[in-house]
Amino acid sequence: MDAKHEEILQRAQERVIEALAKNMDLYGITMSTGLLYGTLLFQDKPMTLDEMGKAMGMSKTSMSTGVRTLMELKMVEKIWKKGARKDHYEVNLDWYQNFIDLFSLRWRSAAEYNVHAMKKSLQELHALLQSEDLSDELRERVQTSIQRIENGLEYYDWLSRLIDSFETHEIFQFVPKKPMS
Repeated sequence: MDAKHEEILQRAQERVIEALAKNMDLYGITMSTGLLYGTLLFQDKPMTLDEMGKAMGMSKTSMSTGVRTLMELKMVEKIWKKGARKDHYEVNLDWYQNFIDLFSLRWRSAAEYNVHAMKKSLQELHALLQSEDLSDELRERVQTSIQRIENGLEYYDWLSRLIDSFETHEIFQFVPKKPMS
């Protein structure tokens, strides 16, 4: 009977692992890295790269790349084990913090890139407005572009404050989290 129960447990875990991996793709994480995260999630102990590779049927190099990505996102941590020569890794089980770290890193990076481009374009457009030989029609288009870019900068200021509220956990005053068991 235990074999049947074990099969049900494994099937349930695999379903969750696959769903997580597909969902993580929305955040720019490859399917294989998502599968690695899910695999680590259901382990009872930290794993080495070799153990991960064996469990997933993939190369140690692939596991190393995936673990590096997950560590950068603070979703996986390297664990010291006394007497062990190989590095061991385990999942950070705080899903709220995992989301905050992933969201913050990805969104802040994208926002900063866009703000930089918008500010540079604003400088160029303001300089263009100083041209005396600018036609009225072109001047109007430049002013419209400036207004749209300034609206975009207001949005990115809001987004930056939203990201700050995640990083400081202020967001939980507005959307409380349930304690994890």
